[in-house]
Amino acid sequence: MTTPRLNPVLRHGASVSLLALIALCLLWELWLAPLRPGGSWLVLKVLPLLLPLRGVLKGNLYTMQWASMLILIYFMEGVVRAYSDPAPASVAMAGLEIVFSLVFYLCSIFYLRPAKRAAKLAGRTSNGVRS
Repeated sequence: MTTPRLNPVLRHGASVSLLALIALCLLWELWLAPLRPGGSWLVLKVLPLLLPLRGVLKGNLYTMQWASMLILIYFMEGVVRAYSDPAPASVAMAGLEIVFSLVFYLCSIFYLRPAKRAAKLAGRTSNGVRS
């Protein structure tokens, strides 16, 4: 079995967008446009993003898989807050959240694609089926 060629640019794109999303969420909920003056408990939404950080930075395939599912929650939150928040600063932060989560999702999916294809091909050849 050959090792799939993974694109390091996509791994770095996913890493940068995850770090940017973490920074955005912290700044958004503490200083730039918190729900309440002085910050809100909504800043705790950063904690789930810290769980996959190490694995994403290393390019771990399994971590990239489940983190790409986790990031969809932040995409949804960004969409909801972009359409429902009355404050223009919060709407701008929600737009950035949408962009960062979408960049992460696309980078991680396309980073994983060669490994998924190789695993699928290896499964076929181990079962005696040739394509």
